[in-house]
Amino acid sequence: MRVVRKRMQSILIIIMLLIFLLIGRLVQIQLISTESFSNHNVNLIEESVHQRTQEMVVDDGRGKFIDRNGQSLTSVTNNRLVLFPFLNEMKWPMQQVSTITGISTVEMVTKLKDTRSPVAVGDHLTINQLKQVNELKIPGVFGVPLKDKRPIPIAEHVIGLVRQSQEKIVAQYEDKLKSGELKTNTPIGITGMQKTFDEFLLPQQESKLLYHVDRFGGPMFGIDVKYTGDANPFYPVNVKTTLDLTIQEKVEELLEQYNLKEGGVVLLDIEKSNILAMASRPNINQTHPYEEKAKGLYNRMLIPQVPGSVFKTVTAAAAVEEGVLAPNMTFNCNQSIYDQPLENDHQKGMLSFEESFAQSCNKTFAQLAKQMSEKNPDSLDQYAQKLGLTDPVGWSGDVFHFDHFTQLQEGRGTVWEKDTNKHVPNAISQTAIGQLDVKLTPLAVANMMATIARGGEKRQVKIVDEIQYKNKASLYTFKNKKLSGENIEKQTVKELQQLLSQVVQSDDGTGRRFRDLPYSVAGKSGTAEIDVENEIVNKWFAGYFPADKPKYALVVVDLNTKSTISSTNQVFYDIVKEMYDLNHQ
Repeated sequence: MRVVRKRMQSILIIIMLLIFLLIGRLVQIQLISTESFSNHNVNLIEESVHQRTQEMVVDDGRGKFIDRNGQSLTSVTNNRLVLFPFLNEMKWPMQQVSTITGISTVEMVTKLKDTRSPVAVGDHLTINQLKQVNELKIPGVFGVPLKDKRPIPIAEHVIGLVRQSQEKIVAQYEDKLKSGELKTNTPIGITGMQKTFDEFLLPQQESKLLYHVDRFGGPMFGIDVKYTGDANPFYPVNVKTTLDLTIQEKVEELLEQYNLKEGGVVLLDIEKSNILAMASRPNINQTHPYEEKAKGLYNRMLIPQVPGSVFKTVTAAAAVEEGVLAPNMTFNCNQSIYDQPLENDHQKGMLSFEESFAQSCNKTFAQLAKQMSEKNPDSLDQYAQKLGLTDPVGWSGDVFHFDHFTQLQEGRGTVWEKDTNKHVPNAISQTAIGQLDVKLTPLAVANMMATIARGGEKRQVKIVDEIQYKNKASLYTFKNKKLSGENIEKQTVKELQQLLSQVVQSDDGTGRRFRDLPYSVAGKSGTAEIDVENEIVNKWFAGYFPADKPKYALVVVDLNTKSTISSTNQVFYDIVKEMYDLNHQ
């Protein structure tokens, strides 16, 4: 009997402990950790409300990117009919709504069937249709302008990606999480300008239509649908870029049309030193952006690439300014850079310096570089620096509490990886024609062409002009800035302008394909050997137009392509033509 009593006491003690543990857990959930439950900091109050709420997000509250004309680059606004699921349980004038909107009753019934969330039906309704629907004042029926992501992203490498990342948001915004300004599931920018400008773009509050429901999905407090939105006149902000949506769309269409698989385009406004369009290929895998096979996450226009003969522009600038060119000097273009005879179909005879540049004779520039290196081994990298090719060229400076804020995340160009190569003749020869260790970003090459076109003045390149408040007032304006460092001489610039024009105007020039364009073109072609055995090359054309009154600098590069199938010239040609057509509409 005593043993049974002890067992009963033990069981009662265990039961009481379990009850106390349960009470303690309930106290923790209900009173102590309601706003930061578990390691994931879940707000239980918000989650409870969310379970009893059906909502339609009208605007996510994150700041937007717009083009230079104020058009959205990240979203499209469609006027749509929004229907709430409790309409299934009531009679409402569906036919009248159908008559106003042109949306069939069958489509509305189908959309509402088996849904527990508000649904958007139809699109492209007119303002008048929205007005007529809302004047009916039918509970659960609204005509609303909804902001949706673009079905096909525009300038995706430039704009970048937004994703939920608890790890990144905790590392980056710990203070904002503690203060409650942000939640761990708040999407943040992880690439491109979404990342660079993230702190300006963070959402203050979503705008949404919502109603509260019971556990069966029926209205809890009647059928009044409420609108919640941020009444703040200043936020969310707009980041006003220098991109032109129309031009950007044309550029991306051409890259798809000509199936340029890896590479891209940079188009600059020379006078303002602004990026009008920038596109990179391959495209980003939007579902699995970091997947290794996709290889599309990074913007190829900001990554240093082997430039090939485009770099002869630098060698030419050094030769002109250093005075190594004698009058009537000619070069044996039947020979390679190693002084070996070329195959017959590659021989070009004895050419002048100007003819050598137009026809892209390797021997000439190898010979000149070796001659200059005897006197000044640093000549090639010095002139690359003068032309703005080795340092980042995007806008940088102090913005509010951000020291050294940069609009673009660029790689640095290189001319030499080893200083010892500056004294090796074959290494000098290869470097002079843009091979060996030479790597330049397409953006920097475009900026070099803009620098030459405007007379030699180097400027920082902008892709954002202004950060605007919601009411369009200016929060911050990015002023034009010069690139630091020495410029090339005015007379050298004139010589380069003439050389670049002859590439197109000469009967034997490598850019003669562009002579019949409505805008005159000046520029330089480039073919960089990447894999000689498999004939894999980088194909470039970099230039500016109109040649006589420059307005635009343009670079097109086709990377890791077969030497016989590049679409570089065709893309360059069509972009110039499109720009002419846009300016003469």
